[in-house]
Amino acid sequence: MVLMPEDIQRMIGKDAQRNNILAAKMVADIVKTTLGPRGMDKMLVSPTNDIVITNDGVTILEEMQIEHPAAKMMVEIAKTQETEVGDGTTTAVMIAGKLLENAEKLLDMKIHPTVITKGYRIAAEKSKQILNDIALRITKDDDDILRQIAITAMTGKGAEDSKELFADIILRAIKQIEINGKIDLKDIKIEKSKGDGIEDTELVSGIVLDKERVSPDMPVLVKNARIALLDFPLELKNPEIQTRISISSPEQLQGFIMQEEKSIKEIVDKVKFSGANVVFCQKGIDDFAQYLLSKDEIFACRRVARSDIEKLAKATGAKIVSSLSELTPFELGNAEVVEEVKHGEDVFVYVKGCQNPKALTILIHGGTEHVIDEVERAIKDGLGDVACALRSGLVVPGGGAVEMELTKRLREFSQGLSGREQLAVEEFANALEFIPSTLAENAGMDPIDVLTELKSRHDSGERNAGLNLFTNRIENVLEAKIIEPLKVKTQAISSASEVAIMILRIDDVIASTGKKGNMMSVNPMRSMSEEF
Repeated sequence: MVLMPEDIQRMIGKDAQRNNILAAKMVADIVKTTLGPRGMDKMLVSPTNDIVITNDGVTILEEMQIEHPAAKMMVEIAKTQETEVGDGTTTAVMIAGKLLENAEKLLDMKIHPTVITKGYRIAAEKSKQILNDIALRITKDDDDILRQIAITAMTGKGAEDSKELFADIILRAIKQIEINGKIDLKDIKIEKSKGDGIEDTELVSGIVLDKERVSPDMPVLVKNARIALLDFPLELKNPEIQTRISISSPEQLQGFIMQEEKSIKEIVDKVKFSGANVVFCQKGIDDFAQYLLSKDEIFACRRVARSDIEKLAKATGAKIVSSLSELTPFELGNAEVVEEVKHGEDVFVYVKGCQNPKALTILIHGGTEHVIDEVERAIKDGLGDVACALRSGLVVPGGGAVEMELTKRLREFSQGLSGREQLAVEEFANALEFIPSTLAENAGMDPIDVLTELKSRHDSGERNAGLNLFTNRIENVLEAKIIEPLKVKTQAISSASEVAIMILRIDDVIASTGKKGNMMSVNPMRSMSEEF
């Protein structure tokens, strides 16, 4: 009896489980070498020869063209980690891969997958309780700790040489945009300029736009700027339906043209009488309007993105005006300087000197696009970590210290459990050791020696003992100022355990190929050049 079409492939029972676990392990192995301050980079080459060089876990997984359905689930947890926290993507993927690898040992011992998943759930909940017990409370006034959190997040990435400068920029930016304890990272605009070195990266108390003046006759620099933000075009609207105008004499044509110019002049006069000397328009600006604005020495930019207009409103205090009749002096914003600046081939408009701006710009400089992109990823990680630490007010020691303490306490907790779930909790604890072990391995240290000493230190009560890879020694990582937000760890453990549980519960994979070939073969990527 034929139940399904010929192009349907089905994998049942152990084969399905092993195949899914193998795919997840392969994804974890791909990002494993990027973990930590001594992690290596990956060079990803697209079919069109576009190159991305990074050690950011989520960027690597997004750029790779992953086909296997279970492997795609691993990519999803990296994306979730990036969205929720902004850092710890590699950690989340590695823990998930190790949980599945350890589950395979239990499956070989004839332990049912639902028993393993129950044990993993118990261990994940207990891990969160332990993490909250280990966590240290901080406030927004603990600048040194917040700066160290940013430095820890950026260590090992392209920004490492200037991490102190970037940490200072990140801290100042986040403190500036904070409103009643709430932080929206969308209020920090990141702009990139090729040229100079990464140490020339700057924080602008205002907005930098990748735009230029609409006319070279306009002033390059405007001091004491009165800024109008327009959500309507400075040009005549075209009819929405096809229109034909009959003109029978040259005088009628001239009158029609004059009327058009008169209408545009009225629009520009309204802008001028409002007191604005800088105009940012979301729509177009007519050529004649450009001439009139230049004549009145009004600086103007057109087709500014809506997101940038909103940031300008937060930075300058201006209101976005959607109708010409609503444009009054009360809708204008203020800035000390609006200036067009050239950086090599790039042209930017700086709006700076804003009083108490709630939107800022970090302008990244660098020698090549690849360098700038990697610095941007590092800064975003730093911003995410600091914002996360301020939201929760809780931090934990880094350098593998928190994972080792979790491992120790989970093993103690498992001794009080009856039934086979105890074995699953123990394997969960073993999976967490994968993080300090990989940190040591990536730094060229012996992972077995490191784990042995870490276990000994934690068993003797040194719960902050971790790896300081700047000295290649095991020491108190809090004193070494290696600190991470609690949310990085809780989110990584939650995401990793959830995806591991979901994959373990699959015992039947039914896949439609649509063509001859094995969709379920483990082929995590089509094109990738490995690390150098």
